[in-house]
Amino acid sequence: MRKLLSGLILSGVLMAPVVMNAKDHDDHRYYDREHRDYHAWNENENRAYRHWLEEERHERYREWNRASRRQQQEYWRWRHAHQDWH
Repeated sequence: MRKLLSGLILSGVLMAPVVMNAKDHDDHRYYDREHRDYHAWNENENRAYRHWLEEERHERYREWNRASRRQQQEYWRWRHAHQDWH
């Protein structure tokens, strides 16, 4: 019984960083200065950004964190105008 309890505690301790890392990955939020709100960066937002970049601006994909601040602001303007985009 003692070994079982020790094993469960050890498993919990070893799994905690994995669970916390997964939660942190889903909680990326970015502040939109112009509209004064936050946006959660998730798979849906990434698809919308890809669409905007490739279809609307006719540019190759570039990671969000590598885009200029001006380009990020342009994206948030477009996103607010197209909130129903999936």
